[in-house]
Amino acid sequence: MAFFPRLTLLLSSVASGGILWWLGWLLAPRLTVAILATTAYWHTNIFLVVFTWLWALGGESTEKKIVVNRVYP
Repeated sequence: MAFFPRLTLLLSSVASGGILWWLGWLLAPRLTVAILATTAYWHTNIFLVVFTWLWALGGESTEKKIVVNRVYP
């Protein structure tokens, strides 16, 4: 999930299909993985869900900073 979120989504059995799933896969795969982990594992593995959200939010903001700095030096 950390390094290949799109591959994780394609190979997971949590959910697939639907327009929102494909938009999430295309635009924000880390957030989509965090949302799916929350719905599937919240009651059984809270540590995993919290770590996934921290990684998703931190990764998305860091990724956006790097892209903005490279495009507009």
